[in-house]
Amino acid sequence: MAPLLSNMLLVPTRVILRLYSFLFWAVIYSLSSLSVGFTALRLAWPVCTKPKKMFSWQARKTAPDCLSDTSLGMHHYIQIKDSGLRFHYVAAGEKGKPLLLLLHGFPEIWYSWRYQLREFKSEYFVVAVDLRGYGNSDAPTGRENYKMELLRHDIQDIIEALGYHKCILGGHDWGGILAWNFAVYHPEMVDKLIVMNAPHLTAFKEYLFRHPSQLLKSIYIFFFQVPKLPELVISLNDFSMLKEVMTDSQRGIRSKTHQLTAEDIEAYLYVFSQPGALTGPLNYYRNIFSSFSAKRQDVTVPTLLIWGEKDAFLELGMLPYIEQYVQKQLQKYVVPEASHWVQQDQPEVVNKLMWSFLKQKIK
Repeated sequence: MAPLLSNMLLVPTRVILRLYSFLFWAVIYSLSSLSVGFTALRLAWPVCTKPKKMFSWQARKTAPDCLSDTSLGMHHYIQIKDSGLRFHYVAAGEKGKPLLLLLHGFPEIWYSWRYQLREFKSEYFVVAVDLRGYGNSDAPTGRENYKMELLRHDIQDIIEALGYHKCILGGHDWGGILAWNFAVYHPEMVDKLIVMNAPHLTAFKEYLFRHPSQLLKSIYIFFFQVPKLPELVISLNDFSMLKEVMTDSQRGIRSKTHQLTAEDIEAYLYVFSQPGALTGPLNYYRNIFSSFSAKRQDVTVPTLLIWGEKDAFLELGMLPYIEQYVQKQLQKYVVPEASHWVQQDQPEVVNKLMWSFLKQKIK
């Protein structure tokens, strides 16, 4: 009798949860449809008037010299036993020193950490990895192979394969999202956490649906939910979208001193212009909404949060939402005039902040 009564009492809760799930995904799919329509309208004129130019792109055959610059470190590969995946990484500094593991975002690769590889190799074993699906790391097919738990497990596997049990973990953009998540589930493997322009996913969910302005800035995320079409759109006009996102005056690197050179741009295009190279990275976005957790996800390791003030994708108003999930020592710094690409935009400021944080004793 008691189990029956208990099940009956749970019925309203189950109905509410199912209704919530239905409404949540209805909103996601509706916004995805709207984003497709908006993108079609925006591209209609250039596609109709300059179809030859718009549907012209080429895979780069030769990697630019900057990707083999030995001053940045040495290139290595590690094979993960459990997943069978092979990961590419660039390492600088002496193995045996504390591990500083750096995770990049989209559309980036290990190269986005070039300033930090040079800077911290004197006292750390600095490793900038190509994440699953990026660059010279393996890219399994199927969006199901890019779920958060698998990406999180990759980080654990990489740390252990490098011969370490813990690290200082740094991440930007998607790498930052993964770093937050890894610190939640494996605090024992993170001495310190450094995140740049990347939201804690629970904070992002809370802020996104309460602030229409952020929803508008994130419309590309909803567009990326659609299969195949985003890959085509990003490829148009020889990947002009990738070039512009890091170089134009609204979204790109703002510092005149650290503007991307033609060779830097080609480094990114070399990677993402390869056949099928966009699908793996976009699959991160295609799993983002299923990665939202209903449980509170607190971070219990000392954390440095660096945020470019002029981020065109993520609003400053999100910071208080993020702060509430950091339960230990938190240092937050907004870099004036810096873009979303903060570690490339103002590397001297970022490196100084990192040094100060790394030298501090854990309270």
